[in-house]
Amino acid sequence: MKSSSKSDAAEGGESLRTVVIAFVANLGVAIAKTFAAVFTGSASMVAEAAHSWADTGNEIFLLVANRRGSRGPDDRRPLGYGRETYFWSTLAAIGLFVAGAAVSVWHGITSLLAGESSSENYLVAYVVLAVAFLLEGISFLQSVRQIRGEAAEYDKDFLDYALETSDPTLRAVFAEDSAALIGIVIAGVGIGLHQLTGSAAFDAIGSILVGVLLGIVAFVLIDRNRRFLTGEPGSRALWNAVVQRIEQLPEVASVRFVRIEFVGPKQIYVVASVDLVGDFAESRIAHTLRRLERELETNRAVVDAVLTVAEPDEGDIGDVNAVAQQP
Repeated sequence: MKSSSKSDAAEGGESLRTVVIAFVANLGVAIAKTFAAVFTGSASMVAEAAHSWADTGNEIFLLVANRRGSRGPDDRRPLGYGRETYFWSTLAAIGLFVAGAAVSVWHGITSLLAGESSSENYLVAYVVLAVAFLLEGISFLQSVRQIRGEAAEYDKDFLDYALETSDPTLRAVFAEDSAALIGIVIAGVGIGLHQLTGSAAFDAIGSILVGVLLGIVAFVLIDRNRRFLTGEPGSRALWNAVVQRIEQLPEVASVRFVRIEFVGPKQIYVVASVDLVGDFAESRIAHTLRRLERELETNRAVVDAVLTVAEPDEGDIGDVNAVAQQP
């Protein structure tokens, strides 16, 4: 477990910067794509415009998530407000599904059935898609830079960290920007085939494919947020690190049970049952446990720690609840 508060604060600021860059990029792209959609009548451009407006709205939800989730513990919320981050990020993912995926698929199907043919202003569409790819690429590279840095710090694979990180805003920006770049390529291919063949069906199919892509991304984001909202215990590596840290406390003879739960981005709640070294007077046990808890809580990632003395018949650490050990 990392213990540098400066490192955690820097990561929080980096996540906010990543979301702000994504918001500015998506807003510019949404305006440009809307102009191109109106000017060309392309179904793929309509889908891409809907996609970018959905992303822009989602960044607002992510900014709210970052702000509200960063509040510290108080009397009403002793574990802090970190879980609000997952709630607002879930709303952003739902918005991506409704405003992006559903609109794109619906427009593509109606265009396919109606056999609509857009105007031949292909150059405008290509220029706008190129500009959009550039702007989305800037935002994408920012999220990649942050993920690569944090993945290296925690000694994890890039893609594994992107999917498993407890920071939902970072995961959302990376996933949405990845989908945006793929969507731009799909739209470009659809418009290009329309231009080559004269059939607007390719353009409409491009719109449908963009919608399906957004739906898949939205589902993955919603599922990840669901796991953290309902009590994500983290990886086995994290569990091992927590056990090792508790075992390093000089007053702890052995660890019998550990339960970890994420209560916010890079914030965990720890419950553990331990054997203490030597024979403590009953009056000193509670005092000793509270002191050990405070020592664990010096790690910024540990929002709260609760230690209890193990019962005589309590199993060994190897028999701990399997849920707490899942990868």
